[in-house]
Amino acid sequence: MANITASMVKDLREKTGAGMMDCKTALTETNGDMEAAVDWLRKKGLSKAAKKAGRVAAEGLIGVFTAPTKGSIVEVNSETDFVARNDHFQGLVKMIADVALNVGGDVEQILAAKAGSMTIAEAIASAIATIGENMTLRRAAVLSVTQGVVATYVHNEVSKGLGKIGVLVALESPGNTQELAAIGRQVAMHIASANPVAIDASGVDPAVVKREKDILADKFRQQGKAEAMIEKITESGLKTFYKEQTLLEQPFIFDDKKSVGQALKEYEGKVGGPIKVTGFVRYGLGEGIEKPPSDFAGEVAAAGGST
Repeated sequence: MANITASMVKDLREKTGAGMMDCKTALTETNGDMEAAVDWLRKKGLSKAAKKAGRVAAEGLIGVFTAPTKGSIVEVNSETDFVARNDHFQGLVKMIADVALNVGGDVEQILAAKAGSMTIAEAIASAIATIGENMTLRRAAVLSVTQGVVATYVHNEVSKGLGKIGVLVALESPGNTQELAAIGRQVAMHIASANPVAIDASGVDPAVVKREKDILADKFRQQGKAEAMIEKITESGLKTFYKEQTLLEQPFIFDDKKSVGQALKEYEGKVGGPIKVTGFVRYGLGEGIEKPPSDFAGEVAAAGGST
């Protein structure tokens, strides 16, 4: 019997896109013959993933999963929106979000984690072979609190915890968790709608602040403002930026006469303790993925459907 090395398994995996254990089994079954192993995987329907890997996957689902003081969020992409309605794919996304809750938000650790008898990476490869589309685990995050709740909201929900926009928000508080969950959901809905960049001014990326200051200063120079005044009016302009872009300063979508921070302060009496937002994550499906231009007529013609 041939000695199956890790290098051989790696080469076969790169060639076929099949899971590591499937590659090892294929090489064992074919006595180390690489081409025969490729054929073995093709016959089993396990090498389809390689053919799909070059395709852009920008559709799919955002999935959220929660425990009492913890929540996870994942984005799993597919090529078409149609797959998002597939029960198999929905089950896969829920399973990945569940695993993320336990192992954390590192994508590589999630892919290597076991779910039943296979890893998440192998489960994705198997789903690709079954469904026939490229799929990727793009990103993941986990939030937790020592006391309080991690509230969630999913927009355009297709199934419980699955949709096009997903939000986690961590509220640290010793107060009533049922009341806290209610306000937490409203804050999560606000985040889905308003898309803040940070909790407050201290959390905004310094590079973003510098860019905003440079834009404001340049605008005021073009308006002919004196250089001595520019620093002062730029700082004033930044306050407007923070009001528009940071969670606690934004007008609350449920009562725009108050900021989110003011609404939370007022709610503390009802909850029975102070409330602190310690983190949030908002994922919008496919954001930042460059999609190739669609040529529907060309696709129809290529398929022989032109008249």
